[in-house]
Amino acid sequence: MKALFCFLCLCITSFTLYASEPFNTDIPLLKEEQLSSQFWLSNNADANTLLLNENDIKERNEKTYQLQSELSKLSEEPTFYSKQQLTNIIEKVSAIPVSARFYRDKTKLNDTNWQHYRSLLSLDTLSTSNNVQFALVTKRTALRAFPTSDRVFNEEGNQDLDRFSETALFVADPVAVLHQSADKAWFLVKSFNYTGWVKAKDIAIGDKDTVLGFGTKAPFIVVTGAKVKTAYNPDLQAISELTLDMGIRLPTLSAKDSGFNVHGQNPVASYIVELPLRDEAGKLSFTAALIPRHEDISKGYLPFTANNIINQAFKFLGERYGWGHDYNGRDCTGFISEIFRSFGFVMPRNSGQQGNGAFGTNIRFNKDSSDDEKLAAIAKAKVGDLLYFPGHVSLYLGMVDNEPFMIHDVNSLIYPTTNGQLYIGTINGVAVTPLLPLNSSAAQTYLQALYAIKSLR
Repeated sequence: MKALFCFLCLCITSFTLYASEPFNTDIPLLKEEQLSSQFWLSNNADANTLLLNENDIKERNEKTYQLQSELSKLSEEPTFYSKQQLTNIIEKVSAIPVSARFYRDKTKLNDTNWQHYRSLLSLDTLSTSNNVQFALVTKRTALRAFPTSDRVFNEEGNQDLDRFSETALFVADPVAVLHQSADKAWFLVKSFNYTGWVKAKDIAIGDKDTVLGFGTKAPFIVVTGAKVKTAYNPDLQAISELTLDMGIRLPTLSAKDSGFNVHGQNPVASYIVELPLRDEAGKLSFTAALIPRHEDISKGYLPFTANNIINQAFKFLGERYGWGHDYNGRDCTGFISEIFRSFGFVMPRNSGQQGNGAFGTNIRFNKDSSDDEKLAAIAKAKVGDLLYFPGHVSLYLGMVDNEPFMIHDVNSLIYPTTNGQLYIGTINGVAVTPLLPLNSSAAQTYLQALYAIKSLR
């Protein structure tokens, strides 16, 4: 008994010591309690007020398509591209950059290297008329500037920033298939907001109506966790513990459709969803799959409220930064896009396209805008509004002691120290930070760099 008492005392003492450890961070002004979504929602009386309903968002999306030239409806894709048209698309997607690129070992890419990547584009196989096909993505896949998995970097040499990485496509995303690489391992595809090269094994080609109709089927669920997984499937590896990212929409089936045995499991404690499959010939088919009900799923899109915006953002807290959706994560604009995809919004891919875009309600600043003007605008911003800086975007959380805070997926941490030097650190993930003490670069503070505040309300 005495030994048990001593053991319990030791456990309690250890817990007390652990619990009382101070919160240490190199991010100025940040307190541990600010790393909870509830901290930012507790003083917001309107946190659950519906900002836009589903029809409002559909109308907003239609307007966004009209306003943003970067977006295109795949339903309006031509049946074919001429040789010159397709050449122009490929040359734009796979342009050799003006600045130098380097491999991981610091070797600079030379003319021979670039000739190799150019040869993969298979420009010499283009016909006078090149038919457009359609496909659904069957697993998360990288969209790249060239049809290769090689990683290259700029002169700075930050090996977290692969300059061939553009973005990602997710399960059930529809694409137009425009061309195939010389080694047949990659397809040039066009999504609603980006064009690039994906691995052929990650998409399944079907007829246009089937592909485009899949995303309109109802009823449907939306993935609202940062990532969820389908149930383990011992017989069908392609859908076994398949990772589904936030914002993915999938049609649901009932047990009347699937029966009470779905790949060897009773579906009573799961959502039955329909998933696209790729057969050995690369063609599209479909199968029922199960998502356990403990996963973070919404029946239909999430209601668009401040509460839900913040909760969605904090589900990514601590995820490692992934340039162009690298590292199975996302970058600053991917972070924002996936949050708002949970509510049904469509957005351009890149931060400049978003920040300079006319969609939403925008407050803009120029080189003559004063810090006071910007601070006054920030003070009027609403929780969940978007703050745009050159090459970056963050989500506004609110004020603490007159200090604006934001949550963002960010690579660097830079700020001036008391001795007049710059602190150069790293965040490299989704984090909460104040705005005013930090620099967006060595040369500019975030406040100086701020050029737009956008609201999607």
